[in-house]
Amino acid sequence: MKEESDNGNVEYKLRIAPTDHDRFLELATQMLYRLNEGGGEAFYELGLSNEGEPIGLPPEELKKSLENFKNLCEFIGSNYHIVNVEKGAKGNVLEIHLTRKRKDEDPICVNVALLGNVDAGKSTLKGVLISNELDDGNGKAMEKVARYLHEIKSRRTSSVTVHALGFDTDGKAVNESLSHYNEAEVFLRSRKLVFLIDLAGHERYIKTTLAGLMGHSPDYAAIIIAANAGTVGTFKEHLGIALALNLPVFAVITKIDLSPHEITEKTLNEVERYLKLPGISKIPFIIKNTSDVVIAAKNMPYSRVTPIFMISNVDGTGIALLKSFLDLLPPRIRWVERGNYPFMAYIDEKFNVSGVGLVVSGLVEQGRVKSESTLDMGPFSDGTFRKVRVKSIQTNRVFAEEAYAGSDAAFALAGVGYDEVRKGMILADASLSPRASLGFVAKIRVLHHPTTIRVGYTPVVHVHTIRQACKIIRMNKETLRSGDVDEVEMMFTMRPEFVRTGDTFIFREGRARGLGVILSLIPPSSQQTI
Repeated sequence: MKEESDNGNVEYKLRIAPTDHDRFLELATQMLYRLNEGGGEAFYELGLSNEGEPIGLPPEELKKSLENFKNLCEFIGSNYHIVNVEKGAKGNVLEIHLTRKRKDEDPICVNVALLGNVDAGKSTLKGVLISNELDDGNGKAMEKVARYLHEIKSRRTSSVTVHALGFDTDGKAVNESLSHYNEAEVFLRSRKLVFLIDLAGHERYIKTTLAGLMGHSPDYAAIIIAANAGTVGTFKEHLGIALALNLPVFAVITKIDLSPHEITEKTLNEVERYLKLPGISKIPFIIKNTSDVVIAAKNMPYSRVTPIFMISNVDGTGIALLKSFLDLLPPRIRWVERGNYPFMAYIDEKFNVSGVGLVVSGLVEQGRVKSESTLDMGPFSDGTFRKVRVKSIQTNRVFAEEAYAGSDAAFALAGVGYDEVRKGMILADASLSPRASLGFVAKIRVLHHPTTIRVGYTPVVHVHTIRQACKIIRMNKETLRSGDVDEVEMMFTMRPEFVRTGDTFIFREGRARGLGVILSLIPPSSQQTI
């Protein structure tokens, strides 16, 4: 193994033997540091030297070290379970997954986007994971997570759906203990939630896929490939978009029960070839056992290694390994830190609920908010913001006193009408003093364009839950082609929007795709014309 790093959530320990109370406190402080580095999760390698040498411990020493480890966990308020045992030179080496006790705290949340071509088995895989029931090969699992009747009939997802897979303190999937999927029960029983964001695979629904990616802030992307079909359709585009957004990626090859061995091997070779291409430069890592799972999960946030899982949703091959991997995946976005900022959430959906009135939902980008709070909402068509009152809050379909950064929450609002609300508006604490922008200056990279881009080019821009056409009114270069980078000025064509410097966006037009980062804003007082 590589040498221990002073940063991160992985700690090497040859043995745990505090000689006095001061040393005990020192070890406890170190443990808290590793937990904070991992957003509430850490890995301890017991029996390993600081240089990564697997020395191991004989049974009596190992037993004593584990007792001391347990005392440290109880002292700081954390749980642990042993995820892997390996042989060292003098005894066993234990890999231990350490998690902060939930108590009254919110569960750890990790968002995973499911990408891949139509018919690759994304919805079926999600249905199997969240229901703990295998598919019958005829759409049974997909029906459990489909949102609309036409999706069940066509067996193709055309919308964005999010379901939670929960894990308890022992690393067991909470969903397995439920007779049927109940998001509220999963939330209440879990110390960790993995939200599986199922995105449309057909190219005609690319706008829905991009909206789901930009609106849900995924930590990771899972690229799903059907073993019998290979890397066809939108596979390359979805992989490219995930990598352009700097999302760590893992691959899941499904339908291995249906595909002949030769075809499955061909698909696996294709996936490995794409991952090794210049510009992608990933190292494929086929997951075969629990030890592979632990290595992959620890390295996912920052490694070039791309795990590959071989899965059958019908006979269950590989499902247990994938679940273990999802349990061990550390949160990449530091939601706890974001919770210290003033509240803000982008609106993703709206509902008119009988007896309640207007309800809006969306991901809480930062901060916390309680029921009966007054927030700024907007921008409306004229660029203004309005005061609204939060009547009640739900997170994960459970009524809550407050919503927090990283949660997908629903808010019942007073002070605004249903028809006045649209996707892309925000709810924000008044201390943010939100202002709308007519446009922005951005650094863009053209990922693909069949011809050239000039001033006047008007693609659709996706940023958070905003989806609006923007016109380029200034460029430094005369023309832009695939692979080019430039600083441009873009104006919203329909209405002002709330965006911030540093926001990442994707733009599209036909088969053209590009990525950008906002450098500065054009406020409504500017006199530019579109």
